[in-house]
Formats: sequence, C-alpha cells, structure tokens
Amino acid sequence: MSQERVDHLKPERILALIAVSIFVPASFAAEALDVPESGEAETQIIERYRTATEAQKDQLRGVQMEVDIQAAIPKLQKKGKLHALRQISKLGRITYQMLGFDGDNTIKKEVIARYLAAEIDPTQQTPPAITPENYKFKYKGLVDRNAHMIYLLQVSPKKKAVGLFKGELWLDEATYLPLRESGRMVKNPSVFIKKFEFTRDYEIKDGLSIPRHTEGFVETRIWGRAEVSIDFTNFSRQEAEAALLLASPAGQQ
Repeated sequence: MSQERVDHLKPERILALIAVSIFVPASFAAEALDVPESGEAETQIIERYRTATEAQKDQLRGVQMEVDIQAAIPKLQKKGKLHALRQISKLGRITYQMLGFDGDNTIKKEVIARYLAAEIDPTQQTPPAITPENYKFKYKGLVDRNAHMIYLLQVSPKKKAVGLFKGELWLDEATYLPLRESGRMVKNPSVFIKKFEFTRDYEIKDGLSIPRHTEGFVETRIWGRAEVSIDFTNFSRQEAEAALLLASPAGQQ
C-alpha cells in the first residue's frame, strides 16, 4: 500500500476533510401551506432570495463574532473544543484570534487547525452557490415554525459533483434570507466516506442573515462516525466596537 493511501486512512485526515467542507444534517416536520400548482412560486422566491443574498455580501464585511468549534471521533474517544474570535475585514479577509482550547491535541492540530487554515486561505475553493445554475428547486409551502413564517424549498443539484447537496433550504418570509441549509452530499469527497450530511442554521439580525450553528457528520468506512459542530455568538460590527472604545474614558486619554 502506498504512503499516500496509508495517509488517507488516518482518522485525523478524514475528520479534517469534514471540517474543511463543514456542512450539517437536519429534519423538519411541519404542515405545509399555500403550495402552488405551477413553478411560478419557485421562480419568484428564488429570484428574491438571490437578490437578498447578493445585497448583504458587502454588509457582512467588517464584522466579528465568537465561535466555539467542537470535533470528535467517538469510536476513538478523541474530541476537542476551540473558542476563538472570528473577524472579517472590510476587504473580506477572515482572521481568527484563539481564546482557548480543551481536549485532544490531535483534534486541535489535525482537524480544527486545518478548518481554520482552509477558511483563512483565499485560494481554497468554496462550495458551489445555491443558485438556479447549480440547483433545481421545488417549493413545498409556507410553514409556521415557532410563530416565524418560513418558505420551505427542496433543493437538488443539476449534476453530481463534490460540494453539491440534496436537501432543504429555509427562507425567511419577510427578507427572503436563508435560515437553514441542510441535506446530504451527492458525491463523497473520499472513497473512505460512506455518508456525509450537514445542517447550517442562521438568524436574521439587523437585516442580515448571520451564522448561528453549523454541524456535520460522516460515516467513514474505517473509523465509524465523525462529527464537527460550530456555534457562533456575539455578532457585532468592528467599527462599532472601535467607536465604543474611543468613547470610553480610557480611549479619550
């Protein structure tokens, strides 16, 4: 067996691959309402979704949030949790300030560190956008989730390629911004992965759809289940933080 093949069998390499892709699974049960008889609803909703997400791209720059990243391979009893400050500059550059870590050092170096490096590296390829160029959409109705009205759509990729998934897209009725993306990858990025599922949850804050929770799991052929989970908290704009600092007694000295 070649060294490259042996290296791909290492559990930390497999979980690192999950962390770099970072997606999540979910289920949702609710009574669907107002299901259309034609494709007109899909077209209108997706166009408004595309307009809304394009409009917020620049507004998501110059922000910061705290993140808690957890990763584990239960069968090997390896796990770890990193707490950090994630910042996006005005130019869109992502940086992390480490605030603490607890757990297995292998998880820290081979899984979490790889995920952070991939997000920071501008040359890394991002997953294909959820657009009509890449996906087919089926409107399932307007659903009530905890007194919050959501457009529920099924999505399926137009081709079988790494990074594309089959699952659900939830959109906020008022803004058409995403509240959840979930499903199963249609093409596994490694022959050692049997199943790869994910879920990303967002919240609407100040007219923006910001990440709240992301988790994913895979079933591997060698090491069983592997998991990654990320929580995002304390979202704020960096200029607002700077203004508060300058306005403080210490900042005026």
